[in-house]
Amino acid sequence: MKWERSWWWLVLAAGVAVIGGYFLLPGGGLAQAVTYNVVGFGCGALILVGVRLHRPARPAVWYCFAAGQLMSAAGDLIWDIYVYVLHQEPFPSIADVFYLGCYPLLAAGFLLMARELRDRDPRAVLDAAIVATGFSLVFWVFVLHPAAAAQADTTLERIINTAYPATDAMLLAILTGLFIAAGTRNASTRMLGVAALALLVADIGYSVLTDYLTYTEGNPLDAVWMLSYVLWACAALHPSMAKSGKATSRVHRTGLGGGRQVLLTASSLLAPAILFAPGVATRRGDWMVVAAGAVVLFLLVSYRMSGFVKQVQKQADRLADLSLRDELTGMGNRRQFQAALVPALADGRSCVALLDLTGFKKVNDQFGHHVGDQLLVEVAARLTAAAGATATVARLGGDEFAFLIPGGTPEVALGVAERVVQLLAQPIQVAGQDLVIGANIGLVDTERLTDPLEVLRRADVAMYAAKGLGEPHTWYLPELDRRAGEEARISADLRTALEAGQLHLVYQPIVELPTGRTVGVEALVRWRHPERGMVSPAEFIPVAESNGTIVEMGAWILREACHQTARWRAEHGAAAPQRVSVNVSARQLTRPGLVETVASALADSGLPASCLTVEVTETAVFESERALEMLHRLHEMGVRIALDDFGTGHSSLTLLQTVPAHALKVDKSFVDEVTSGGRRAVIAATLIQVAEALDMNAVAEGVETAEQAAELYRLGYRLAQGYHFGRPTEQPFALGQAQAAA
Repeated sequence: MKWERSWWWLVLAAGVAVIGGYFLLPGGGLAQAVTYNVVGFGCGALILVGVRLHRPARPAVWYCFAAGQLMSAAGDLIWDIYVYVLHQEPFPSIADVFYLGCYPLLAAGFLLMARELRDRDPRAVLDAAIVATGFSLVFWVFVLHPAAAAQADTTLERIINTAYPATDAMLLAILTGLFIAAGTRNASTRMLGVAALALLVADIGYSVLTDYLTYTEGNPLDAVWMLSYVLWACAALHPSMAKSGKATSRVHRTGLGGGRQVLLTASSLLAPAILFAPGVATRRGDWMVVAAGAVVLFLLVSYRMSGFVKQVQKQADRLADLSLRDELTGMGNRRQFQAALVPALADGRSCVALLDLTGFKKVNDQFGHHVGDQLLVEVAARLTAAAGATATVARLGGDEFAFLIPGGTPEVALGVAERVVQLLAQPIQVAGQDLVIGANIGLVDTERLTDPLEVLRRADVAMYAAKGLGEPHTWYLPELDRRAGEEARISADLRTALEAGQLHLVYQPIVELPTGRTVGVEALVRWRHPERGMVSPAEFIPVAESNGTIVEMGAWILREACHQTARWRAEHGAAAPQRVSVNVSARQLTRPGLVETVASALADSGLPASCLTVEVTETAVFESERALEMLHRLHEMGVRIALDDFGTGHSSLTLLQTVPAHALKVDKSFVDEVTSGGRRAVIAATLIQVAEALDMNAVAEGVETAEQAAELYRLGYRLAQGYHFGRPTEQPFALGQAQAAA
């Protein structure tokens, strides 16, 4: 409710108005006394109202405050009865019992509030002790000692004179501990602090006035006492009081805050500073107390600094540990793994396995990185289980993990790799999804190796070799380095080949059965190296795929094939091939700009979109959602889509439901045995039926004999390509026409 939130403002405004009106009344009269008592009892009652309104987490805190305020107000009332009814000013009196009794209640409230905060910041106890010791010295020299030494008729009077400033010192120490502690500081607790400080200032002022000057009713100090009452009530009525005394999460800081440091420094310097006060050095009792206080302050500060040093060392150790840990999985990271490799290599033979997950990028793309992170955590748990008690497993980064098997033989390392493969073969349930993920593992025997970086390099080479071979794991062999070096040279030369025009296209005819007439061609890239001669596509295409050159190369092939086909159609009319097929790689499908590249090639060449066929493999389509999106956009342009090497993927039939394909290119492995019967011949026969049922063309690849061509025609195939009809050449349709005429 808004009115509940504004109550404290109303009380503050009313309190200030009453305090101002107090001094308009006759000084030292009954009206001032009544007004003072109304403020005291009213504010004490308002604390209870605040408890009723806001239901604080620790009501006992506020009950103590209310009781303390009401005790103080009761002391004021009893004193006024002595003065205005009995016309007495006794000392000591029953009023002193109530006055002194309010301080333990206020202190109890602050102690209850500070308890949980103190547990969260134990350093605050030391800080409070330092501040309390410093200010206690000031109290002793300027308040307590003079009060104790003042003329008094009885011992009880001397005790009470000393008790008032002593209780103020106690309250100051508790307040210091509360507000130095790391915890909640809200509007309510701040008002409490100001209220308590106002009370202490008024008490000290009263002691100084009574010791050195005179005090009369209606003194400006009355305004300070009444303001303390009002602020206590406002603190209880403020909505934030519901959380006062309840610790909340807060970052621990090793160092000292600016305000805390100034306060502690000032408190530590109070002891030597007091000695410069006039007359203190000549009073034996005072300088002895100050000297003892200085020793206590030195010990407290020393202990505080030792704790600070320990905290710094503790955090330094923690940071060092964090620097060697993977934040996501909690296992060791690359730095820790390399550090563990050093003694393992020095002790003798060991084995290292480097693992890279397959299919992880697809999980990130399809389900988001938060699912990918959960998957990595589960994978880490399975890898730890596979490692066993002797092996060490670490996450080197991304989806790359490593095993260190100290003293392990190749057989032991191979066993770990096999366990990893088996554990990862089981579906992993993450975010309600059953995810299947694989891995490629590179294995290294570290015998006679001393450099951890070289070990990891060899494991990396072996891992990529396993990935290239499609094997779950592969051992490092020196020939892999030679192969990697050859791939590096091919990668460098391929860039030059693109710029120097060393690449050219050849075309293999796609013919009509049984006539053999060329109806289309498939564009294939060839590389004529100036020194090495013809470089096989089997050598440079995988390299282009891995280094990304395939994207630029693919764009060039698209443009060149479209222009060449358009020229043939213009020059030879119906005798020319009417369609051209171009292979598009997985990288091209997942990179932005493929649709724009195709559109530009068609527009520049003038070739109709229906005359271009884009051939994609099943693996490329399953690479990511972006690949499927690209194919749908090409289909909308009118470009034809063909599924190349169909039947060899892991989900060929599922693919037919998602890809807007116009043709199936049946893989050569099914064509090879079409004349001999068997399972592959049955599959070949089934695929033509599937294609016809889906209103798609079927192209038989790799036809090498007339018998195969005849059998395929008998099964229903009307399109084929292979060496029987012609090898890839720069003028493929001339050979096809000659065969058709024959």
